[in-house]
Amino acid sequence: MTDPEFTVDYPAEIITEGKAHVLVPKLSAFKKQPSDYAPSKAPVFYNPVMELNRDLAVLAYRAYRHKVSRDIKVCEPLTSTGIRAVRLAAEIPGINQVVASDINTRAFQLAEHNVHVNGLEACVEVKHKDANCLLSCYGAPRKRFDVVDVDPFGSPVPYLDSSVRALRNQGVLAATATDLAPLCGVHAKACVRKYGGKPLRTEYCQELAVRLLAGCVAATAAKQDIGVHVLFSHATDHYIRVYVEIGYGAQKADASVKTLGYVLHCFNCLHRETTQRPFDLRIEKCPECGFKMDWAGPLWLGKIFDKRFCELMTEENGHVALRNSGKIAHMLSVASDEAEAPPTYYVLDKISNKLSLSVPSVATMLRVLCDNGFQAVPTHFNSRGVKANAPAFAMKNLLREAVSA
Repeated sequence: MTDPEFTVDYPAEIITEGKAHVLVPKLSAFKKQPSDYAPSKAPVFYNPVMELNRDLAVLAYRAYRHKVSRDIKVCEPLTSTGIRAVRLAAEIPGINQVVASDINTRAFQLAEHNVHVNGLEACVEVKHKDANCLLSCYGAPRKRFDVVDVDPFGSPVPYLDSSVRALRNQGVLAATATDLAPLCGVHAKACVRKYGGKPLRTEYCQELAVRLLAGCVAATAAKQDIGVHVLFSHATDHYIRVYVEIGYGAQKADASVKTLGYVLHCFNCLHRETTQRPFDLRIEKCPECGFKMDWAGPLWLGKIFDKRFCELMTEENGHVALRNSGKIAHMLSVASDEAEAPPTYYVLDKISNKLSLSVPSVATMLRVLCDNGFQAVPTHFNSRGVKANAPAFAMKNLLREAVSA
């Protein structure tokens, strides 16, 4: 289906992603200098690198629909080109409505066109509204969505409150954050200001970033007597993303608040621990080396993967044809193993550098840890990372053993 009357006043091209055939800005035309970030220079934001993000969204919502066993209604309040909305409608059986919107006039027009050429007008409704205004219109009972997908350029925080209110009980909020500099501790004040938690520049800062975002979602939901359960999360390239199922009720909100806490970290010996009471004597002195410890939080201390949900996503990955299916299969396999692992991870290069030793392989280190009675699994956050319930002192001793093996 074509729309010969639709034209754009900027360079554009037709691309195929999943089952969607969409018109998008031709990014090469907007990159004048090597430092230019073409997606943000284009009249309508489009980032091909986020295809993996959209692939995972398709699988997550297919898994969610399997979990709830009913048709679902989805909102994408920052739709831009409309590519995500088109893909969700075309690739997920049982979506009865997708409401997409963008305040940018050119984006609204382009999204409408892309919905039309894919023949999805009956399923996808495109609106020209501010994201928070749109979400607020669906905050009343019997109007709410099963899924709200917030994928902004920057922080999702400005949209969290209205997103939570626009979700029905047991609905899912998916939120992307691309502002990793604040979340990973480069701009700590900005992180405290936006996310309500202090970051820390550690080797596992990407996991802390996920936990800070999840903690912010939990705190936002709790204000409305809503609890949260993290279904899935990931850190990829320049962004992090969390999928959170909400549950109505003050008791659920209280339980979520109790899951918030702090990570204490020693930069001298790499010891780390979690606590819900950071401002006591433990932060003054590391229990392993006596060095003063630093801290991050408040943040989410609970699980950041639901093992069963990862398995459902893996099953759905086998039912669809995606360019990234191999990469996704590996990510979901590792995430499923991570689900029961403790918070934070050790990066072998960091420990080896401290000990002035060569770096053992992850497989060797995992074997040595397991042989010594510790729980140990790899992590998707870092290809050189290991999640283990071993203290830093034991990790260093066992790394020496792994190197000499």
